[in-house]
Amino acid sequence: MEQPAFDTVTESINWLMALGYEHDFNLDNDCLCYENGKKKLTPEQFQIDKVFRFEGMTDPGDENIVYAISSNDHTIKGILVSAFGMYSDSVSDEMVRKLSIIV
Repeated sequence: MEQPAFDTVTESINWLMALGYEHDFNLDNDCLCYENGKKKLTPEQFQIDKVFRFEGMTDPGDENIVYAISSNDHTIKGILVSAFGMYSDSVSDEMVRKLSIIV
């Protein structure tokens, strides 16, 4: 399936949810957390399937990357929304390498 272009973060999230990316991932220093932080994925346990980058035209706070992430080990698909640039999250070097592979 060809990856469409979207104007907003919300549009990309809605599309990914329709494809079964239903979990909400959050960055923790060296892992992705889900189910309110009860479960975690290390960089070796997930792959990045799709990436959407949104650059704020006038507000740097609007700069985000939407990742479609899956894990065969955990049979899970979800979405990570992360700021980039000066608003990016603090994460381990290993996580930075993993998330920057596609971007």
